[in-house]
Amino acid sequence: MSKLWGQLRTLWQGITGFFSLLKARFRQLIYRLMSGLFGKERVDSLTGSYRTTRQRYRNWLSARFASRSLGFRIFYHTAKVLIYGFVLALFYILILETNFLYLTGEMPSVEELNNPKVSQSSEIYSYDNVMIGRFFTENRTPINYEDLPAPLINALIATEDVRFYEHSGIDTRSLGRAAYGVLTGNSAGGGSTITQQLAKNLFKTRRRQSRGLLYNVPLIRTVILKTKEWLMAIKLERNFSKEQILTMYFNTVDFGSNAYGIKTAARTYFSKSPDSLNVQEAAVLVGLQKATTTYNPLIKRNFTKSRNRRNVVISQMAKYGFLTQSQADSISKLPLVTRFSPDNPYSGPANYFKNAVVDVVKKWGEENGYDLYTDGLRIYTTVDSRMQALAEEAMAEKMKQLQRIFDNHWAGRNPWTDEDGKEIPDFLDKVAQRTERYKALLQKYPNQPDSIRYYMKVKKDSMTVFSWNGPQKKYMTPMDSIAYYKHFLQAGLVAMDPHTGFIRTWVGGIDYEFFKYDHVKQGKRQPGSTFKPFVYATVIDDSTINLGPCDRRRDEPFRKEYINEKGQQDYWAPRNSTGTFSYSNMTLRRAMARSINSVTAQLTNDVATPQRVVEYAHRIGIKSPLAAVPSIGLGSSDVSLYEMVAAYCTFANNGIHTEPIIVTRIEDREGKLIEEFVPEKKQAIRPESAFLMLHMLRGGLEESGGTSQNLWSYDLFKNRNQVGGKTGTTSNNSDGWFMGVTRDLVVGAWVGGDDRSIHFRTTDMGEGAKTALPLVGRFLEKVYRDKSLKLYQGPFDKPTVKITKDYLGCPGGDPEEDDMESDSLDVEIPTDSLFIVPAAPEQVEPPDSTRTQ
Repeated sequence: MSKLWGQLRTLWQGITGFFSLLKARFRQLIYRLMSGLFGKERVDSLTGSYRTTRQRYRNWLSARFASRSLGFRIFYHTAKVLIYGFVLALFYILILETNFLYLTGEMPSVEELNNPKVSQSSEIYSYDNVMIGRFFTENRTPINYEDLPAPLINALIATEDVRFYEHSGIDTRSLGRAAYGVLTGNSAGGGSTITQQLAKNLFKTRRRQSRGLLYNVPLIRTVILKTKEWLMAIKLERNFSKEQILTMYFNTVDFGSNAYGIKTAARTYFSKSPDSLNVQEAAVLVGLQKATTTYNPLIKRNFTKSRNRRNVVISQMAKYGFLTQSQADSISKLPLVTRFSPDNPYSGPANYFKNAVVDVVKKWGEENGYDLYTDGLRIYTTVDSRMQALAEEAMAEKMKQLQRIFDNHWAGRNPWTDEDGKEIPDFLDKVAQRTERYKALLQKYPNQPDSIRYYMKVKKDSMTVFSWNGPQKKYMTPMDSIAYYKHFLQAGLVAMDPHTGFIRTWVGGIDYEFFKYDHVKQGKRQPGSTFKPFVYATVIDDSTINLGPCDRRRDEPFRKEYINEKGQQDYWAPRNSTGTFSYSNMTLRRAMARSINSVTAQLTNDVATPQRVVEYAHRIGIKSPLAAVPSIGLGSSDVSLYEMVAAYCTFANNGIHTEPIIVTRIEDREGKLIEEFVPEKKQAIRPESAFLMLHMLRGGLEESGGTSQNLWSYDLFKNRNQVGGKTGTTSNNSDGWFMGVTRDLVVGAWVGGDDRSIHFRTTDMGEGAKTALPLVGRFLEKVYRDKSLKLYQGPFDKPTVKITKDYLGCPGGDPEEDDMESDSLDVEIPTDSLFIVPAAPEQVEPPDSTRTQ
């Protein structure tokens, strides 16, 4: 036995020796650290004072107590433990506050405490001050304490922290209760106060920036995070009043269902503002804090749990005197009724436009240190919510009608055909290969084509698909879904104020939920004859050419020889859309009005040059690359609807090109102006040339045989309104365009298939005058009927400069043309299709935007 005691004594001596050595090393480390921070002399002085004081204390104890008695030893060691514990606690807090050696992660600074920043959704407003969208990572809109109803505050205090007004951030009684529950296994609730919960929400104590090297040690991690919450809770109580703490809590807390903050939660769950919440609704929202999914009333399987949790909150309110027992019993028997109203950034109007706004603000934010999704910005845009609604209505009305015509036109056949009118056999397979589903399957089954085929062409699923009668449930394969969607015509419509550069409407497609591809700015297609005005602007504005609307060119065959890609001699000989030539010596105004290809080709290649036309098109507003080829004047290069409208605005703005603008200003969450946007302007062509181009564009309606005369069927010409326009149709009727110009609006529309091989078979049905023009006509008709939009009515402004060129009457008419004029009522309005002999350059199809689910 004595041998065993000897071994134990030796072991104990070894342990105590080890800890003595560890203590000595620790003292040396602290000494060196403190010497480095405060200087060796100051530390030595403090150490000497400490040792002197300690010796005096020991002498005092020795003089009064028997140093070997049991009571003395208990007292002495207890005091020693308390002192060392206090010192260690201070040192631990110092480590937390300074993130010593990156062990514990960051703590918020005093400035952050006084100015806590929480993620807040940014709001997008229309020009007429209507909120049209909200973007967020955490959907939150803060409110003030005055907007918090008493039942909500009472429910929170009764359930989460009944001594909220008594403690200073930490409730020791709740901590003791929680500790007892852990030890006995009979938990009676958590120990966190409302202030501690706010600290966790406000400063993200459990997120990456607050994690140090010790975060990966489970027990130590919990201790560190809890201590941080306590420290920050104390700081919050020192810096803010109880009312401010409650307000911050309700503004930061997560209520589930993508609702952050009480204002968003009240709107999401009950379609109410917070100050309208009743007792039972407040109890539901407070009850969610225990578990936002388990007690979520919007989840069907959890509805009963949510109601029971609501009643628990109500009983707590009765327990602590916020309700009488009879009130609690009555309210608990009421049914739980919700009115789900989720916030979706892309619910409501102008969804394609909102995407464009996001692109602008994100780029601006990267350059200026702001985040669209968290900084609570207020973004004011140029779109007019009234006009946007009218544009979307016009799009839906006319495209629904046109789709019915298209379906009847292709009844029993698929609309994807080649230049000979034959169905393209592998069309759907190529489209499928552009979809995300196919790419994912290819990655999952790289060498198993049968598996890909099974999931694409055999396995059917239930999916919701678009239809003009509303979304429909269908049971189909992904390939069936692709085929279904490829039968739909697509469209884009955009309107711009030519004087300010403000985009007033932006409709990028027929339905944003199902078709995300934007046909206003993202999509680029051949513009066909809508490009011709740039040729006429070149020959009118260029001082070395200096033609006018009354100058004449003969409609006769044109031939241009060139060297093709193979290095061989080739030629280009465009035809008119009718396939014939009139041989009339017609004015330039009439040639443009009738969209005569031969005259445009002559002006491009014999009067100007393709390169000069390209230069003028870019000067006027086209941004896309343009090929300086003989066919450029007939619209052979791809452009976007967005830039075409911006370019036409130059004609309506005295020759000044104004860069389109969609955002006017950005404010911070407090309403302080951060940035104001002003459009860039430059004189692109002479004011006289711009006025003459407006006169030329009006010829599409006023000249005999003008291709824009379908506009006369719309109610547009009251109040002395004047309208100019130009239609455009490309080869195989793949694209229908119309550009409409009024005094204060330029409106452009495009209609076609997602792919160029999807089109009408005949020009009579597929030309721009029949597809795109009705969208513009119906939209302007709605705008002109809206009494609140009278600003957009009236005749064109009178010229601001002297007009030196003839443009009225055009004397010296050609007898042959005069004969044609005398029979103008019997003249068939010619179409304006683009006929080009050389093959168009290879086009890159847009990524497939249909939903295959």
